[in-house]
Amino acid sequence: MPVFDTRVPALLLRLDPNPFHHGTLGAVRSLARAGIEVHAVVESLRSPVAFSRHLHRAHLAPGDASLPSVLRMLRQIADEIGRPAVLVAMDDLGAITVARLAEPLAGRFLLPGQPPALPERVADKAELAKICASLEIPHPVTVVPESACHATAVARELGLPVVAKWSRPWLLPRASGLRSALLVRSPQEAGELYGHLERAGSRLLLQSYLPESPSGDWFFHGYAAGAGACLAGGSGRKERAWPVGAGLTAMGRWQPNPEVERIAGRLVTALGYRGIFDLDFRLDPLTGRYHLLDFNPRAGAQFRLFTDAQGLDVVRALHLDLTGRPVPPSVAAPGRVFVVEHYWLLSLLASLSAERRRRAGGEGRVSSIEAAWFAADDPLPFLAMVAACLRRGVVKGLGLPVRGAHPKLPLLRRSPRPEPRPSGAPQGGSGDDNNASLTPVTAEK
Repeated sequence: MPVFDTRVPALLLRLDPNPFHHGTLGAVRSLARAGIEVHAVVESLRSPVAFSRHLHRAHLAPGDASLPSVLRMLRQIADEIGRPAVLVAMDDLGAITVARLAEPLAGRFLLPGQPPALPERVADKAELAKICASLEIPHPVTVVPESACHATAVARELGLPVVAKWSRPWLLPRASGLRSALLVRSPQEAGELYGHLERAGSRLLLQSYLPESPSGDWFFHGYAAGAGACLAGGSGRKERAWPVGAGLTAMGRWQPNPEVERIAGRLVTALGYRGIFDLDFRLDPLTGRYHLLDFNPRAGAQFRLFTDAQGLDVVRALHLDLTGRPVPPSVAAPGRVFVVEHYWLLSLLASLSAERRRRAGGEGRVSSIEAAWFAADDPLPFLAMVAACLRRGVVKGLGLPVRGAHPKLPLLRRSPRPEPRPSGAPQGGSGDDNNASLTPVTAEK
């Protein structure tokens, strides 16, 4: 295992109130097992991650995610920690917010040095389409409609079904019922979706749909240091997803893919990106080309899949690099499998036909398996997650409003601050969404 500077703690920041975010738990365990003191910002002290024996302290997220509120919270946490800490963003809004606050946070937290607007630029779906066009990286044909009528026409022109995305999904209000991405199956549906533009807070994108294919969904997780050098990570294949076909990774396998790795390296080098990143790809079965679908400027939820033979992952690489310690060359561990237990079970139940089993069954040798939630040395988060899932299922089955997904288990750690009440939509983007395009998104001249 690499030698870490255990004098420097870490703070995990996630502003999206998702108690089932297993990536945060993975980061807590990874850093703490390396001897690092780990703090985490959580939405509730009943969140499953707060029950981890590896977490030094849980800190409550602010009632809103505005820049002033997050800055006050981070300054207060820094004062409580009492020494500079490595700050690790675990969601897009957190990464965008941290990049904007890099200057006022200097001296309190250690952060990758990069242009403050870059994380927001790559996370914006419309901007990513422009980036891909300028670098000649394959990307689905993308159009930003300027009206409901235009949206219906675009849907017809692209061919149904089409993929609809909100350009800045982190701006979606929590109670809006709007999804960040969905498959549109009629022109009328596209026009109706455009009607939610003001409520969504960002532009609507319509993309050509790349059909599913065996071994078609891939991802790349990495940590980029100066000059675009990728110090850790690898390419992997999504073998099961929830929802089936286009959802979160329920089961993934570390599998080398030279073309995906080449695209990832060229992209981060061209952008001058530094830090942890997570890229999603889909193979076009007609052309054999890998299309970049998303650029997430933070650790992906399944980043622990890419834990190499010496225990290095992207979160550990970040800590090593920012504390001035050498990051050893990554030693690939192909065949390693990562399973998100409850998503895997739901995916399995929804994929009972022979065809689904054939397409999602996976191939090749399994070198090791890591579960997202269960760990023999840290069982309470798994039990808390199961309790929360069961409670949510019972509440929904009875037709009652879901007031929270947090299990009523004994609190292990308390913050001295009172738990904030939920508030309105997070404020994460600039809101500059008035430049709708009449044509597919292309590079700016």
